[in-house]
Amino acid sequence: MSCSNETWTAPGPDAGTDWRSALAQPRARRWYIGAGVSALLWGTGAWTARMVDDTPVLLKLAIGANMVALFVVYAALPPLSWGRTLKFKLAAFGVLLAVDLLLFLTLGPESSWTWTFVAVAAAMQAYPGRTGYYLIAGLSASALLLQLAAGEAWEQALVQPAIILSGGLMMHAFGRQTETVRQLRSAQNELAALAVAEERNRVARDMHDILGHSLTVIAVKAELAGRLIAIAPEKAAVEVAQLEDLARGALADVRATVSGHRGVNISSELASARSALEAAGIEPQLPGAADEVPAKSRELFGWVLREAVTNVVRHSGADRCTVTLSGSAIQIDDDGRGPAGASAGGGLRGLRERAAAHGATVSLGPSPMGGFRVRVSA
Repeated sequence: MSCSNETWTAPGPDAGTDWRSALAQPRARRWYIGAGVSALLWGTGAWTARMVDDTPVLLKLAIGANMVALFVVYAALPPLSWGRTLKFKLAAFGVLLAVDLLLFLTLGPESSWTWTFVAVAAAMQAYPGRTGYYLIAGLSASALLLQLAAGEAWEQALVQPAIILSGGLMMHAFGRQTETVRQLRSAQNELAALAVAEERNRVARDMHDILGHSLTVIAVKAELAGRLIAIAPEKAAVEVAQLEDLARGALADVRATVSGHRGVNISSELASARSALEAAGIEPQLPGAADEVPAKSRELFGWVLREAVTNVVRHSGADRCTVTLSGSAIQIDDDGRGPAGASAGGGLRGLRERAAAHGATVSLGPSPMGGFRVRVSA
């Protein structure tokens, strides 16, 4: 049961039918190898045992078909769930549980060995919070009750639940780790793409403004110098000298545009923040517009939102992030690990410096949501 760390971007709410790409992602193919080998070994043993006993033929065929269906769902469940919502994951798990219940109805208590697969599949779905632990513990407890109800002694009854619990918890830790890596890589890719797009837009806008003005002035002065050459050479020489200064100034402006710092605006940062949070699997709760923010605060609030969202994506482990915006303040809350999960590096120091330059105050601390809060008041 293996899994690689290749990045796959989960389909959004409008791409729910894109199950083919989910099943074909690189780490899914590696999961299939482990899942297939384990299913083959366990399934072959159980099927062989049924083939040699006196079970009716039709019942044998029903058990075999049910086992095939179970292992198909078992193999497909994690890849279809990676990067999806908790509601989707629970619904998918319910399908696997229903298929396993059908096997229980035909195979009886002997089917409890398949609960290990159910626990592993639940673990590899990478549930947020404690949900995965609850599901695995519930399966283990159910297996124990079933063994005791079947008359097994305690020392025998504990074997299968122990296998379910230990295997499920081990794979749960592995599944959460690989999901975290997937989220971070997806968020990094999204942030990089947004940065490239923003830089291109900035350069295009600035080049248009700078060169449009400079070249227009140069063209007018060149035309004037051409007319003055014959009638006033001295004045023409002055215009030519000014042309040289204008050309040098335009070249310097172009260089500054290409190498200069990127401009930031709260409106564009709201869109970037939403995209970055969704890529990291964090539910964004953001205002739809920033019309109430005065012009003097729009750049500062944009920097605040960018830095806070970056910290949420990288350090918080949050499931939700809420942004509250007014004309005088911006506030970012998450439900992650709290102050212990916040970055105390150069980002927040730079944020304090920017705020101080604008005469604003920065407040950092725990959030009522259970995570971390960043508030800047202008």
